[in-house]
Amino acid sequence: MWLADLGAEVIKVERPGTGDETRRWGPPFVAGESAYFLAVNRGKYGITLDLTDPQDHKVLERLIELSDVIVHNFLPETAEKLGVSYGAVREINPKAVYLAILGFPPGPYREEPGFDALIQALGGLMAITGEDERPVKVGVAIVDVLTAWAGVAGVLGALLLRERTGEGIAVEATLIENSAAALVNVAQAFLLTGKEPKRLGTAHPHIVPYQAFPSADGLFMIAVGTDAQFRALCQVLGQPELAEDPRFSTNPSRVQNRELLVSLLSGILREKPRAYWISALKKAGVPAGPVNSLSDLFGDTGFVGRILVEVEHPALGRYKSLACPVSLAWPPNPLPPPRLGEHNSLILPKFSATRRE
Repeated sequence: MWLADLGAEVIKVERPGTGDETRRWGPPFVAGESAYFLAVNRGKYGITLDLTDPQDHKVLERLIELSDVIVHNFLPETAEKLGVSYGAVREINPKAVYLAILGFPPGPYREEPGFDALIQALGGLMAITGEDERPVKVGVAIVDVLTAWAGVAGVLGALLLRERTGEGIAVEATLIENSAAALVNVAQAFLLTGKEPKRLGTAHPHIVPYQAFPSADGLFMIAVGTDAQFRALCQVLGQPELAEDPRFSTNPSRVQNRELLVSLLSGILREKPRAYWISALKKAGVPAGPVNSLSDLFGDTGFVGRILVEVEHPALGRYKSLACPVSLAWPPNPLPPPRLGEHNSLILPKFSATRRE
């Protein structure tokens, strides 16, 4: 979908009769369409092919022959059986960029399926997400999203390389490796020290104060990233002496004395409404803001106005969706997510000719 926003013509191939599993992921369903399917299939033409049928497979081969990029998420054994391994694709089109989305790299888990929640558990995210001994998963399939971004980057890099060499290349993006890579500084700290991180809720493992705090009427976030911002925070709170206290004057000392400082700040911040604190802190140059609901987020065009796209769907009518959040991709592709086999009559005749030599 993001590649479509970046200008690609995308043809989605589904199984006849059943199609993409996400068509049935819900509720909610609107006019019989899954919100999940609608979220990730805008900008694509949709056709159906039975890859076990010889005639349909010939159509697939012609699609491969004339395509710049082939993307799939089959397990390696399944890709081999269906004739869409990289070897098979390269024989048809040596210039093709081949992106395989997999759960795991080569090794003992290679043929195991990857599902986001499972990978969040296996891939370290649940080790740091939640509080104390209670892990939680991120509320969206964040590893799927990260792996999709990795796939986009891999495809674009491979296309650039092809411009230089004239040859296609195989690209892999695995869920487990993207989950591990997303640990960034937390992973680096562990690799250097061998010390397991703690779950800190909304807090940051290496910066304090950098978390949600209670006010008189609700939670809000404070993100102090520098010692100067901490001094400004203390001024706003009417506690300038805290910034001079050696226990809190530098970020390393604040991390060491996290519990004491957070307790002191929480006691003060509870005394007034969050709107008061947010306004005062922003004026002082301290990053702060409410813990928004989705109504708050999508009700403020200052946050997401550029990536909301109007889609005209034959069954749903007009609705809003989200575009690729990269400025090069605007305006986004307005083609609505396809109904199962919707574009068979439009696309399939184009690939009925015999393969060129």
